[in-house]
Amino acid sequence: MNKFYVYMLVSISKNNLISYVGYTNNLKKRLILHNNSKGARFTKGRKWTLAYSKLYDSKTIAMKEEYSLKHDIKKRKKLKNKFLKNENINFTPL
Repeated sequence: MNKFYVYMLVSISKNNLISYVGYTNNLKKRLILHNNSKGARFTKGRKWTLAYSKLYDSKTIAMKEEYSLKHDIKKRKKLKNKFLKNENINFTPL
């Protein structure tokens, strides 16, 4: 049985930290695709860094969690702040 990841990528765009949420069964390959502009249209032309990932036992559960994370702006903001803190990035948006 395949396992699936729900992930959040971050990138700096116009002095803002933006995020993208998705799911995949091959996280490493998917990140490479996003960074080579072969992922989702939104991710093209940007340099992405993995900020969060969680492994699930089924595609159905992963898809539900992806949907939830995509629409939970507060949780995404918390994850972005945690990423910035853990990476010791001094980022001051305009």
